[in-house]
Amino acid sequence: MNAALLAAIVFAFFALGYRFYSRFLAERVFALRDSEPVPSRELEDGVDFVPTPKTVLWGHHYTSIAGAAPIVGPALAVIWGWLPALVWVAVGTVLMGAVHDFAALVISLRNRGSSIGEIAGAVISPRVRTLFLLIISFLIWIVLAVFAFIIGTLFVQTPGSIFPIWVQIAVAVTLGWLVYRRGVPILWPSLVAYAALVAAIFQGNAFAEAFPAITQVSVGTWVWVLMIYSFVASVLPVWLLLQPRDYLNSHQLITGLTLLILGLVVLQPTVQAPAVNLWPEGAPPLIPFLFITIACGAISGFHGLVSSGTTSKQVGCMTDARPIGYGGMLGEGTLGLLAVLASTAGFASAGEWHAHYGSWSEASGLGPKLAAFVNGGATFVASLGFPVETARTFIAVMVIAFAATSLDTGARIQRLVIAELAEAYGVRPLTNRFLAAGLGIGLALLLAVTQAGGKGGLILWPLFGTTNQLVAGVTLLVVSVWLKRQGKPHLYTLVPMLLVAAATITAMGGELRGYFMDFEARWLLAVMGTIILAADVWVLLEGGRLLLGLPGRSADPRSA
Repeated sequence: MNAALLAAIVFAFFALGYRFYSRFLAERVFALRDSEPVPSRELEDGVDFVPTPKTVLWGHHYTSIAGAAPIVGPALAVIWGWLPALVWVAVGTVLMGAVHDFAALVISLRNRGSSIGEIAGAVISPRVRTLFLLIISFLIWIVLAVFAFIIGTLFVQTPGSIFPIWVQIAVAVTLGWLVYRRGVPILWPSLVAYAALVAAIFQGNAFAEAFPAITQVSVGTWVWVLMIYSFVASVLPVWLLLQPRDYLNSHQLITGLTLLILGLVVLQPTVQAPAVNLWPEGAPPLIPFLFITIACGAISGFHGLVSSGTTSKQVGCMTDARPIGYGGMLGEGTLGLLAVLASTAGFASAGEWHAHYGSWSEASGLGPKLAAFVNGGATFVASLGFPVETARTFIAVMVIAFAATSLDTGARIQRLVIAELAEAYGVRPLTNRFLAAGLGIGLALLLAVTQAGGKGGLILWPLFGTTNQLVAGVTLLVVSVWLKRQGKPHLYTLVPMLLVAAATITAMGGELRGYFMDFEARWLLAVMGTIILAADVWVLLEGGRLLLGLPGRSADPRSA
C-alpha cells in the first residue's frame, strides 16, 4: 500500500472534520460568541492569566499536547498492523480527541479558567473534585518522570540534538522579552529566532564533536538537569519562556511535519507492515489495548489538563477556542499519522519490519519505539536531499522539542493542581507557586531516581496509557453533565465518554490481573492501579447518576 495515498485520505478526513464538525460544535453545542468575557482579561495577572494572540497560543497549545506519546504509542501499536492504528488515529482524532480538547477548553473558559478537576467539584460534587485531582496529579507525576527520561535518552542517543535544544531556550527568553517588554511584533523576531535554531541544528553534531565531555553525560544526570529546568519554567511568567519557546517550537514542528509529508510525496514509500496482524507474539489483545496504546494521537486525558490548566488562562477571545482546541488536536493527529507511517513505511523491506516487530517484548521498549520513528522519519526527510545524519538529528530535535514542551507544561499544571488541592483543604503554604512547584517537581524527581540511571518513572509507566484514558473519560463525563444542565446537546461528548470508559476499564482490569498474578514483583503497579481504577469508577458512578436524573447534589453556581 502506498503510504502517501494513505496520508492523503486521512488529511482529507481531518479537513472535513474541522470544516463541518468543529463548526457544528462551536455554533450548535457550545454557542461561542466573540463578545463573551474570557478569564485571561478578567483575571489578568501577568504570570498565568495573559491574553494571547491566537496564532501564538495555538503554537503553545499544540506543542504542549504533542509530546513524545503520539510518537511512541503509534510506533508500538503498528505491531497489530497498519490498518487498526491508522483508523483509530483518524476516527479517534476527529470524533473523540478533538471534541474532548475543545470541550475541556470551553468549559474552563466559562468557569474562570479553572482546571477540569476543580470544575468536576462544581458540576458533580466536592468529593469528585478531590478524587479527580488526585488521579490527575498521579498522571502528571508519571509524565514528568518519564518524559525527562525520554529527553535524557535522546540526548545520549543523539548528541547532536543537545546544542540546538539549549540554544532554543536562550533564544525563546530573548524573544519573550522583545515582544512583551519592548513591544516588538512577534512575527519577524520569531522568524529570525527560528533561523538561528535551524542553524544550531546543522551545527549540533559539530558542537558535540568539539565538546566530547557533553556526550559523556549520563541519562540520570540529564534527568536532574531537566527537572531543575522544569521547576524554573513552571514558576516563570508564561510570557517569558513557555509562550515564545512553544511558538518557536510550532515553527519547527510544522516545518518538520511538512518535510515528512513532502518526503512521503517524493519517496512514495510502500507500507512494509501487514494491514492486520491480530496475534503478535506476546502482545495483549488488539481490543481494547489499541485504544490505550495509542492515546495521544487519537484521544488523551492529558490534553484536557492542558486545555483547562494553561491554555484557557491565555485565550484572548472565546471563538479562538475552536481553532486552538479542535484544530490543535488535528495537529497532534497529524503527528500520530506520520508516526504510524514512519513505523511501517520507513523500513527498507517487509523482512526488516518483521525483524523489528517480531514480538511485543522486542518492540515495546522505549529505544525501539523512538528508533522506529526517528530512523523512519529520517528516511523520508533524506529523500529531499538532506544528509541522513542531519535528517536524523532534525527528527530527534523535533521529538525532544515535543517532549520538552509537555514536560514544562506538565510541571506548571502540577503546580496548579497542588495549589487547588491546598486551597480546598486550607494548606495555605502550598498555594505559593514556588512551594507547589517544588513539591510537584520534587516528587517526580524522587520517582525518577528510585532506580539507577533515572529510570524510576518507568516503574509506573505501564499505568500511563490506562490512567490517561481514564482521565479523558472523566473529562468527557464532566462536560456531558455540564452540557445537560445547560440544556444543550450532550450526546456528542457522552458517546465518546462511554466508548473510552468501556475500553479503558476493560484494559485496566486485564492489566491488574497480570499485576496480581506476579504480585511480589509488581505490587506497586497492582496497588496503584487498583486505587486509580476504584477512584475512576467512583467518579463515573456519581456523574452517571446525575446524567440519569437521579437525586444528587445541586449545581454549583459557577457551573452555570
